[in-house]
Amino acid sequence: MIGRQGPAFSRRSLIGAGLGVAGFAAVGSGVAHASGGSARRRGLGFLAAAMDAYPEHGSVRLAQSYSDQAGLFSTAFTYDNALAVLAQLAGRTAGGLGRAVVLGDALLYAQEHDPVYDDGRLRQAYNVGPYTFFDGSLQPDGFVRADGTANVGTQFGFTGTAVGDMAWAGIALSALARRTGARRFLDGAVRIGAWIERIGRTDEPLGGYKFGVNGADEKLPFTSTEHNTDLVCLFGRLALLTGDRVWRERRARAEAFVEKMWEPDGDFFYTGTNDGVTVNKSPIPEDTQTWTHLALGSRPESRSYSRSYSRALDWAAVELAVVDHAGRRNSTVPTGQTYEGVTFSSASLVANEDAPIAEFQPKPDRNGVWFEGTAHLALALRDRDRAGDETRARRLVASIERAQDLLGAGQTVGGHALPERSGVVSASSPLDTGFGFGYYPYRHVGATAWYLLAATRTNPLRA
Repeated sequence: MIGRQGPAFSRRSLIGAGLGVAGFAAVGSGVAHASGGSARRRGLGFLAAAMDAYPEHGSVRLAQSYSDQAGLFSTAFTYDNALAVLAQLAGRTAGGLGRAVVLGDALLYAQEHDPVYDDGRLRQAYNVGPYTFFDGSLQPDGFVRADGTANVGTQFGFTGTAVGDMAWAGIALSALARRTGARRFLDGAVRIGAWIERIGRTDEPLGGYKFGVNGADEKLPFTSTEHNTDLVCLFGRLALLTGDRVWRERRARAEAFVEKMWEPDGDFFYTGTNDGVTVNKSPIPEDTQTWTHLALGSRPESRSYSRSYSRALDWAAVELAVVDHAGRRNSTVPTGQTYEGVTFSSASLVANEDAPIAEFQPKPDRNGVWFEGTAHLALALRDRDRAGDETRARRLVASIERAQDLLGAGQTVGGHALPERSGVVSASSPLDTGFGFGYYPYRHVGATAWYLLAATRTNPLRA
């Protein structure tokens, strides 16, 4: 495995850069894994280690998103840290609340101390500790630079602002506002909502809210189903917390866009549109199937919710199902281990296994398990709670827990060894998302946080 990830790394695409069918097989690793409670404690231990990796750089801090071996150094993605807040709150402990507040305050610090803008935005990612870049240049600062500004992740180009990342930060801050009653968290979430309304709102035929801006502050033309799903939750929460009816109208606009992405002949949601007029028909990602249920399906009072939408979970569970083991081409799973779950998108299943995912990257395994998405599906099945859903969810969670036990051994954060068997890797083997980037077997805050949400049955997208 080559550690360097390069700059083409994001949940959808770097901001600023431009079907197989399988069933769930009865598989196991042959190795007994620890109880769920122990696994959850170790997951929280990883989140704590990622958050505490650079103690000499002050108390205002975010969590490093990936283990050092991923080659992203001290990068802290806004999305991952929002999830870490929600996962800490899901544990409902005093210690978890304290850590969630620290991370929430760091997001507010970044919002209030951007080196260029004073409009409520957050960047795609920040640096949280010093490192020497691949070209030999030194990045000497922690999250707070010497001049007091937030340390934006410029060396990888993580300088843009996506509506989805902003929405998740707003969801995390709104959750903190609910739990603590602290006004500052609600104020920060409202600033995020106002930025999204000002920058993202579009009157194009398909409507909804656009993708965001790149590092040069240029608006991007795409409109994402995933992002608008996030906004259904954020705007719904702001409506409840502020009592201002304007947020209901904004929620309805985002919800209407999501509804337009539904394909009734296939029972799935498309990914969005590039031009606001034409629906993108490929690739079809996992998260637009599961997050739509978590945001809409848990709210049957929604004006547009239809029980048929929840069939998207069955589409994802069947059409994106994968089983990874050492016998698979390009698999990095050790001999004797097997993992089941889902992959990132329909394109992942037909990736070119003869070519690297990107420059400096390995070749993909079409059956690589995306553990973050596997946790999405487990949680959504538990939320839907129809016959057989809990059984399927337990199998998926067990697969994730085996991965935490057995994959990613010896990895570090900030040069420090991680607690043993703590933290879930992004993927069982290198996988190509079909959106210009990949996921790899490195311990990951986002994957671990989603595992914890699934294990505790906490729906982060419920308004």
